Amino acid sequence: PIRHLMLNTNGVRIAKSAEFAGRLAGYMPDFEVYLQFDSFEEGALREMRGEDMREVHEQALARLNALGISTTLVVTLKRGVNDHEIGKIIDFALTQPCVRGVTLQPVQHAGRTEQFDPARDRLTLTEVRRRILEQTRVFRPEDIVPVPCHPDALAMAYALKIGASVHPLTGLIDPQILIEGGRNTIVFEQDDSVRDGIFNLFATNHSPSSSVQALRDLLCCLPTIAAPADLGYANLFRVLIVQFIDAHAFDVRSVKKSCIHIVHPRDLRLI
Repeated sequence: PIRHLMLNTNGVRIAKSAEFAGRLAGYMPDFEVYLQFDSFEEGALREMRGEDMREVHEQALARLNALGISTTLVVTLKRGVNDHEIGKIIDFALTQPCVRGVTLQPVQHAGRTEQFDPARDRLTLTEVRRRILEQTRVFRPEDIVPVPCHPDALAMAYALKIGASVHPLTGLIDPQILIEGGRNTIVFEQDDSVRDGIFNLFATNHSPSSSVQALRDLLCCLPTIAAPADLGYANLFRVLIVQFIDAHAFDVRSVKKSCIHIVHPRDLRLI
């Protein structure tokens, strides 16, 4: 019962082929592109990807914007290479009509990590969060909160885009509701206790006649919930920090809470 499909890509095929990009648009609305977007600087891209990807990113985003394909910019972060660009990337993403958010992923010491020294190159979730607050004025400390399913490894901020305005939402939710949500999910709005908490919190901020509609509008802008015609998924903006576990960060207690799954190729078990 797959409800949402994500394509993880460096954007080369999208940039080069209008026909291919058009085919992707046919999978909307339950489809999203996870577009590799590590840096605006040639040196950082050559170090991390082996070539200058700036033109590819520009062309791919132009096609995705033109077709209205929901897109998340995915940033692999390496200390001293591109971690000074976090705020710039978030601010840029907010100006792109098709972009629904930014996912920040500090380098995991696995795979292609030549000359990676964890003592020198590793970034923690807390350090990434701190850089967001230092480099952009969009979010406040209370807006970037741990995700209940795995607070050691995931943090998230939601915001609502209305025209040129950005309205952070996460800080408006009682943090205890998020921390004690108890559900193995990164989609807060599917948790009944979180949804009830949002209703209870906002009910005191509106007149009886306006509170119900205002809260419906808020919930409709979150993923997987049907939105009204004038306010939808395009108004959602999400920043997610993902600290993938490696040998240096491995902790059995933490691993047992992980909500990142691998599908086993033989029997399709979710591990």
